[in-house]
Amino acid sequence: MGPFQAFFLGLVQGLTEFLPVSSSGHLVLMQRLFNIKEGALTFDIAVHLATAVAVTLVLWKDIWGMIKRPFSKLTLLVVVGTIPTGIIGLLFRDAFEGLYESGVTLGFEFILTGLILWYAESIRSGNKKLDNTGYVDAAVIGVAQGIAILPAISRSGLTLAGALFRGLNREFALKFSFLMSIPAILGAAVPDVLDIIKGGGGTGTNLDPLPLAIGMITAAVSGYLAVRLMLKIFAQKSLKMFSYYVFVLGALIILDQLVFGRFFPKLF
Repeated sequence: MGPFQAFFLGLVQGLTEFLPVSSSGHLVLMQRLFNIKEGALTFDIAVHLATAVAVTLVLWKDIWGMIKRPFSKLTLLVVVGTIPTGIIGLLFRDAFEGLYESGVTLGFEFILTGLILWYAESIRSGNKKLDNTGYVDAAVIGVAQGIAILPAISRSGLTLAGALFRGLNREFALKFSFLMSIPAILGAAVPDVLDIIKGGGGTGTNLDPLPLAIGMITAAVSGYLAVRLMLKIFAQKSLKMFSYYVFVLGALIILDQLVFGRFFPKLF
């Protein structure tokens, strides 16, 4: 992996982690575009951790408040929401690994993400803020986040849909989604780190320090900007503009595997 590829992949990861378009699906496509296998696992871990740093910087006041008050309601809501996410991840992570190899599956999941965004925008915004958000609400949002382990299902899109479904107002729904992303990102990195420690990463763990540093810095900066952008967009604009994008992208991926075979081997 060269410096330019690392920059581009870091940019894609940072932007798509927090915009509701699925970072995992985009990263798969970009790695196939550049035919990257060497160092892919190490790079994936690094840029995901960089995006966790980005959202932590944006929401630092909330996070510092949670650290100072570990039994505050916001802290407990995040913990309750993280539990079903972790359970789903542990149970189904290995089963879903093979889905990254199928363009048709990836394409349909991008389209499903678009439908989820349409559904989210069809829900009238509720009035639940921190004080009247319950632990059942947090658990439902956590289940939604767990389902987003599927490669092209947007984590932020699904958690926002779950939050709006449970009656959270848009501002708190977005903030809670971002707060829940931090333990989810960190938790998802643990099995991959263990694979590297055990020596099971193969060529996916071999990466020079320079591309790694470039990717991490780019992911952190673009992730920070994406969080800031979403905080403005979600309060004022519709998520449907993102749904148009993933509808088209999903259709093109399916077409590629059925006809062209550029990113994925042709089915027929």
